[in-house]
Amino acid sequence: MSLFSEISEQADRIKDLLSSQRRNVERVAAEIKKRDIQYVFLAARGTSDNAGRYANYLFGAVNGFPLALATPSLFTFYKRPPKLKNALVIGISQSGKSPDIVSVLEEGRRQGNLTVAITNEIKSPLAKNADFILDVRAGRERAVAATKTYTTELMSIAMLSAALSGKKSQWDELSGVPRWMKSTLRQNSLIEDSAQRYRYIDQTVVLGRGYNYSTAFEWALKLKELTYIIAEPYSSADFAHGPIAMMESGYPVFAVAPKGKVFNTMLEMLKRLRSDIAAELVVISNDKRALALAQVPLSIPADVPEWLSPLVCILPAQLFVYHLTRAKGFDTERPRSIRKVTETT
Repeated sequence: MSLFSEISEQADRIKDLLSSQRRNVERVAAEIKKRDIQYVFLAARGTSDNAGRYANYLFGAVNGFPLALATPSLFTFYKRPPKLKNALVIGISQSGKSPDIVSVLEEGRRQGNLTVAITNEIKSPLAKNADFILDVRAGRERAVAATKTYTTELMSIAMLSAALSGKKSQWDELSGVPRWMKSTLRQNSLIEDSAQRYRYIDQTVVLGRGYNYSTAFEWALKLKELTYIIAEPYSSADFAHGPIAMMESGYPVFAVAPKGKVFNTMLEMLKRLRSDIAAELVVISNDKRALALAQVPLSIPADVPEWLSPLVCILPAQLFVYHLTRAKGFDTERPRSIRKVTETT
């Protein structure tokens, strides 16, 4: 099994997760509702940390929960964990083995908080320290760069949000994700051809905002892991507060700009980059105005709702990185200096 095959199977993995885990997710949501939960305290690293960025927006916008991203070193090196009261403590890890993430759940439980593990390994140390386990059911992921474990983590978070809200409309929209994914993956040949254009770049910025702030970070991470280029992720708002000064004609900018609440601000940034600076744009969107500004337009289905767009927008980004890695002559299966399981303390 290769990185490409793992990217390609994501729609099926998401469909299985949705059908097999809904009852478990609703059981977790029911327990959360019984508690006086005031906020979510979430620990993750790497790709899973980017899933946490999605949870930050989703749990806030849909469920009204403030979310704090944990600082694991406070639990391990400094031995000064914060006081956690009335918190929902969540750990996200595909392997469930990283000691620093485990330590956060362990301390959260010790302080009497409800703990939930979102993981692909239900017998892992992380799972053993959780009151509830959300099995992402990604199957074995052999490629070092995480793809299907990322989208199944996102889906687990989205399902939990839907269960907490109790809205049937959210579950109806969730059922469309596998179809939208399959449609998006059909662009593989176009993306393969487009990636050749960028085989000599050594740096870029990746822009996103709102729910797709997470997508910008994950796209940038994959570019770093596999193509070894300097890829810096930004909110389009933060980008306007200084980093835009480094732009010049022909500079490659990758952007995630689907329809939604933050679309107009993203569109204005793309117009500025194209007309004022003549930047080179790769844009993922389902709005024709944004796609028309790009040298490389990568589309997603028009009817994808904003809150679920990160699950779909990341697919053309993954394919783009896969084909750019090959165009640069690097190994997509064995990126240098990193391992599949990274156990940090």
